[in-house]
Amino acid sequence: MADYKQYKQQVLNGETTVVRTVQGFLEKAIQQKHLNAFIELWGEEGLQRAAEIDKQIGEGKGGKLAGMVIAIKDNICYKGHSVTNSSKILKGFESLYSSTVVERIIAEGAIIIGRCNCDEFAMGASNETSAYGPVLNAQDITRVPGGSSGGCTVAVQAGICHAALGSDTGGSIRQPAAFCGQVGFKPSYGRVSRWGLLSYGSSFDQIGPITSNIYDCALLMEVISGADGKDATASGNKVEDYTDLQASNKPLKIAYLDTCLNNKGLDEELRTQSFALFEQLKALGHTVEAVEFPYLDYLVPAYYVLTTAEASSNLSRYQGLTYGHRTDEKGDLDSLFKKSRSEGFGREVKRRIMLGTFVLTSDFYDAYYTKAQRVRRLIQESTDKILETYDFIITPTTPSTAFKFGEKTKDPVSMYLADIFTVQANLSGHPAISIPAGVHSNGMPWGIQLMGKQFGEKKLFSFSEELSKIVSP
Repeated sequence: MADYKQYKQQVLNGETTVVRTVQGFLEKAIQQKHLNAFIELWGEEGLQRAAEIDKQIGEGKGGKLAGMVIAIKDNICYKGHSVTNSSKILKGFESLYSSTVVERIIAEGAIIIGRCNCDEFAMGASNETSAYGPVLNAQDITRVPGGSSGGCTVAVQAGICHAALGSDTGGSIRQPAAFCGQVGFKPSYGRVSRWGLLSYGSSFDQIGPITSNIYDCALLMEVISGADGKDATASGNKVEDYTDLQASNKPLKIAYLDTCLNNKGLDEELRTQSFALFEQLKALGHTVEAVEFPYLDYLVPAYYVLTTAEASSNLSRYQGLTYGHRTDEKGDLDSLFKKSRSEGFGREVKRRIMLGTFVLTSDFYDAYYTKAQRVRRLIQESTDKILETYDFIITPTTPSTAFKFGEKTKDPVSMYLADIFTVQANLSGHPAISIPAGVHSNGMPWGIQLMGKQFGEKKLFSFSEELSKIVSP
């Protein structure tokens, strides 16, 4: 599939039309229905909008994303369209407004083709917790696509759209991108407005793009980034020209975390290939050095204490009274709440709500929540300190390639450890990207992760483009 820049040029040259492109994507979506990437396709609406965009392009009025076909995760609001976060608790709910990111991509001429399956309430690393069933990895349907933005990633992987918008709380864009051989980007915290994103962990969540190449990712970030009066956490920092992907003319200093690369949980082949990549970078004049990061073993525990605490608070609004699922059983108001939530939430969501409620109780607040916040501060400070000396931090995105369905479902701790290399960026607020880095001997793709300085997206994209040329087949 051509990238967006090539496709747009084809439209301008009269070689194809947006309508024809959308029709092709819809046909492919039906052919690949077994992958379960989409919960709902908006085909008729997409074709109508495609005709409008073709007219705009013909009149020379097309926006930055004119004709780009995009899928959105089922936790991003789009006015007049269903949004359920892949949960029974929100069955039948229709959004009353559009998220800021949706408003911005539509204003620039994008076409939203449908909403994608995900782990319920974005809680998962395999896309096995969705109320709509699991999403299959298009490369090998016996393996998971990663999560929680698995549907979005497979939609891009399978060529059903140009790009997708997912959300990343602890790796939910980057991990599936690595498992499916795509580009996945988690912005700096505050770079993209969270208005209209159904919250999981408010101090962690960020919306970001999943694409097949760096340019499309950078282009989408240009459009969705920036201040938003509806979201007090959205930064007013200038949005730079991310699509100016010129390589740096000077050698860069890159750090790798010794505790990550020499971790016993890292697949041996990924370790070997990572060090081979480091040698390639050195041969090009860059410095690649090991640095100490003493908090690796604390990343996942701190992350899950804090995110479950925030989830227990954020999800308290879903009680079966005002919208969504309501139990058919009769009883008093208290019973209504309990029954509706018990029936509406899946097992993993219940687990995290209960964990979060536990760590916020008065008896355990200081022992868990307060301590986790202190650890988070240490992680932020340590990451900032590394990035004072180095331009980027590089690690494999995940400790392994995509695992088999059912392999980790009986062991939540094992599942949570799939995020061990990605949660650092969410805890610290730094931007991070996963780039396809090659193919494992088992036939599955793997990804390399780059983390940059806060609001250093431009420099991160430029080097990512350089790195993608090194690792491309």
